Amino acid sequence: MEKKDFEAWLDNISITFLSLTDLQKNETLDHLISLSGAVQLRHLSNNLEILLKRDFLKLLPLELSFYLLKWLDPQTLLTCCLVSKQWNKVISACTEVWQTACKNLGWQIDDSVQDPLHWKKVYLKAILRMKQLKDHEAFETSSLIGHSARVYALYYKDGLLCTGSDDLSAKLWDVSTGQCIYGIQTHTCAAVKFDEQKLVTGSFDNTVACWEWSSGAKTQLFRGHTGAVFSVDYNDELDILVSGSADFTVKVWALSTGTCLNTLTGHTEWVTKVVVLQKCKVKSLMHSPGDYILLSADKYEIKIWPIGREINCKCLKTLSVSEDRSISLQPRLHFDGKYIVCSSALGLYQWDFASYDILRVIKPPDFSNVSLLGFGEIFALLFDNRYLYIMDLRTEKLISRWPLPEYRKSKRGSSFLAGEMSWLNGLNGQNDMGLVFATSMPDHSIHLVLWKEHG
Repeated sequence: MEKKDFEAWLDNISITFLSLTDLQKNETLDHLISLSGAVQLRHLSNNLEILLKRDFLKLLPLELSFYLLKWLDPQTLLTCCLVSKQWNKVISACTEVWQTACKNLGWQIDDSVQDPLHWKKVYLKAILRMKQLKDHEAFETSSLIGHSARVYALYYKDGLLCTGSDDLSAKLWDVSTGQCIYGIQTHTCAAVKFDEQKLVTGSFDNTVACWEWSSGAKTQLFRGHTGAVFSVDYNDELDILVSGSADFTVKVWALSTGTCLNTLTGHTEWVTKVVVLQKCKVKSLMHSPGDYILLSADKYEIKIWPIGREINCKCLKTLSVSEDRSISLQPRLHFDGKYIVCSSALGLYQWDFASYDILRVIKPPDFSNVSLLGFGEIFALLFDNRYLYIMDLRTEKLISRWPLPEYRKSKRGSSFLAGEMSWLNGLNGQNDMGLVFATSMPDHSIHLVLWKEHG
C-alpha cells in the first residue's frame, strides 16, 4: 500500500476505533494481536513498558524528585532504595529527607557536612541505636571494687569517676578500664569534686578540704560550718569555693587561702546541693548574660544568689513547688544558664531563668518515686528504685528503661549520678559512649551502667 493510501486508511480506522465502546476496543486489539507476528509483538512489548512503567525518578529533574521523596517516610525510602541503582543513588543523595529523619529520632545535625551520601548512613546508625534503646539493649553494666566501707560521694568528669568513702579514702577511677588511678587518705566524704590536680571534699566532720592527687597531701582546710557539708563546688578562675551544709547555710570561701568570704543564710533545712559559678545566659531584672550565679537547694526550696564577696548578700529569688511546704524537692538540680530543673513528687519542674516562671511540669505515669539525673534539649535521664529511664522531652514519653540493682539509698542524692551528659542534647553517633549512670552498692562497690558499642 502506498504511503498516501496507508495514511488515509489509518485515519479512517482511528476515527472508527475512537467511536467504539471499551469492550469493542478491547476485542479489536485482541484480534489485531492474534494477527501479529513476532516483530509486531516485540514492538508492542517495548512500547508498553515505556507507556506503563515510567521511571519518574529517572525522568524528573533532581529537585522535583527530592520534593516528591520528602513525602515518604524513611522506612519506605529504604525499601525504594532496593528498586534499582539509580533509585538508590537519588534517594541516598536527598540530604534534607535524611536530616529530618535523624532529627525526628533525636539526633544532632551538623549542617557543615557536605557529603550528600552521609546522612543516609547516619540515619541507619541512628535507627539501630534507637531500636536498641526501645528493646532495652543499649547498655551494659560493670562494677568498681576497692572501698572497704560505704561509698557516700560520687563525682564524674571526662571519663574519670571519683568516689569518697567512710573508709577515710577517696579514689579516682578510669571508667573505661575499671582501674583505680589514685587513692588517697581523707576524712569521711559526704561530697567530692575534682580536676586533674586536686580533689575538694565536703565532710561529715563539718569541714571542707582540698587535696593533691599526686601526693595525697592536704593543701587547704576550710573550717566554719557547724554541720556536715553535703555539697561543694568551686571555680579556679574566680578563686571561689562554695559549700552547702546541715547547718542551713551556704559559705563562700577563697579557694587559695581558705578564708570565709561570706555566709549565706535563709535556708531552714539542710542545704543538700549547691551549683555555683555558672554563667547566666539570659537577661532579667536581676541579672545579665555573663553574670555568675549560685544556686542552693534544700528539701523545699531553691535559692538563687549573685556571686559577690559582700557580707549579707541578698537572695535574688526563692523557688518552690508548693507554698505550704507540703511537697519536697528531690536532692538533684539542673542549671544550664537558661533553665532550672528539679523533680518532686508532683513531677519534673522546669523554670525559665529569665522570668523565674514555671515553663512546664512533666508528669509521666507513676512519677511519685522518679528522680532527675540529667536534663537536656532532647532527652532527660531519670531513675527510681527499679529502673533507669530515658524520656523524650519533645513528647514527654519514656522511650527506654534499664533495670537497676538494689543500690544504697541516699536522701541527699550524692550516692548516685549521671555520667556523660552531652547526648541529652541529641545523639550524634559519637557521644553515646562511656558512663551513663553510677551508684554505690551495699557491698561498698560502685555499680556502673555504660553505653554498649554500636552493633
